[in-house]
Amino acid sequence: MQSKFVVDATDVDASFRIRDYLHKILLPIFKEHRSVVFICIGTDRSTGDALGPLVGEKLKYLPRNDVYIYGNLENPVHAKNIEDILVEINTKLPNAYIVAIDACLGALENVGKIFISEKPIYPGMAVNKKLPPVGDLSIVGIVNISGSLEFMVLQNTRLHTVMKLADSISIGISHCILKCIGKKKNIINATIEGIINTN
Repeated sequence: MQSKFVVDATDVDASFRIRDYLHKILLPIFKEHRSVVFICIGTDRSTGDALGPLVGEKLKYLPRNDVYIYGNLENPVHAKNIEDILVEINTKLPNAYIVAIDACLGALENVGKIFISEKPIYPGMAVNKKLPPVGDLSIVGIVNISGSLEFMVLQNTRLHTVMKLADSISIGISHCILKCIGKKKNIINATIEGIINTN
């Protein structure tokens, strides 16, 4: 399996490609009866940094069979509380497989793309904050271009770009989890309806 997966959020099959890639990684984790924790990093106080909380918000209807979601619009995971959140997870779920989701700045040609890698995220790098690495797997959405004044760039990011990324990531994750745990069709429909209703 490739160590890095890339997809453009505007591709019509983006969420399905994310589903299939994550399924290959997460199915063996569930078979080991390990919990899977999604940490959706960011804050709703900055458009560009709201990707994580938006994904967490859209996953609120996800069935909780060994699946845990940290971070949404009401209770974001950000620089000031992420270390406490990690301590809580390591205490309650010491053998959990952690998937970290965050926004990132990058090259112009990568804006709107989603990168999935089997390595941790280093949150806060765009704003020069030193925080601990997070995750066994990282899902990163490129929301804007990197360069100077990156804090201002995040503040002035288009919400449309962030929402498109959040939709593709959240639907891909939801479909993957439902496929892994074998939920019935009516629960799948209820979950998808919940995601659509948050748009």
